[in-house]
Amino acid sequence: MNQFNIPTRHNEKLHTVVERINADEELWQLWACANVSSMDRAGITDHGDVHIRIVANAALKMLRLLTEAGIQTSIETNYEMTKEDAEVVVVLAACMHDLGISIHRDDHEQYSLFLARLKLPAFLDGLYDVRQQTIMTSEILHAIIAHRWDVRCLTLEAGVMKVADALDMTEGRSRIPFEAGSVNIHSVSAAAINSVELKHGEERPIRVEITMSNSAGVFQVDELLKRKLKNSSIAPYVEVIARVAEESETERRLVGVFTL
Repeated sequence: MNQFNIPTRHNEKLHTVVERINADEELWQLWACANVSSMDRAGITDHGDVHIRIVANAALKMLRLLTEAGIQTSIETNYEMTKEDAEVVVVLAACMHDLGISIHRDDHEQYSLFLARLKLPAFLDGLYDVRQQTIMTSEILHAIIAHRWDVRCLTLEAGVMKVADALDMTEGRSRIPFEAGSVNIHSVSAAAINSVELKHGEERPIRVEITMSNSAGVFQVDELLKRKLKNSSIAPYVEVIARVAEESETERRLVGVFTL
């Protein structure tokens, strides 16, 4: 079995949650089922454990960039819990946001909710009392349903989750569904994203740097990332810079620097 790895740092609750994730055979099989449904049956990009690891790591890094900049998480503001608890929220939301694809790709966000609700007690038990578990469950389920681009994010954590999902778009890993093997703007633009990096921003806490092999990649940034970022709760804290790679001189002159 592969391993689910994220930098837990000094967050003991998160460390325990990661251990439980790696020991949960049902969760791993649900990820595998989601991949069968998305790739083998629907003919779109993967939504299995690789996607989950990418999203979880991106969400955790963005959340930490925000808290390091002094921005308080919603679970701290509304429930007087901690930023470490917010980390557990975004990681578990990342792990369960696409479970519903194991049932159907269409409207999978809603199906993910009841599968996650069944799974969450095993991950939270012993780490939180009953009231805290209820809070954590509500926050995680909100982040799951709000990862759909047109659902309003009511928490900082949900916004982090929504944007992290969109950042898994390098070299054909687009979250915009397109038919495998087809040649159109969706597939060409998906192949054009070389890398996505998260850094401390110059003017905002988070800077997303995207490197493209050609200007077709702008479609991914504009159609995928822009609409999710716009409908997230973290738009005021994120700057996005997209550039064509240095070796593509003609393309680089064409697009210059694309910013959000």
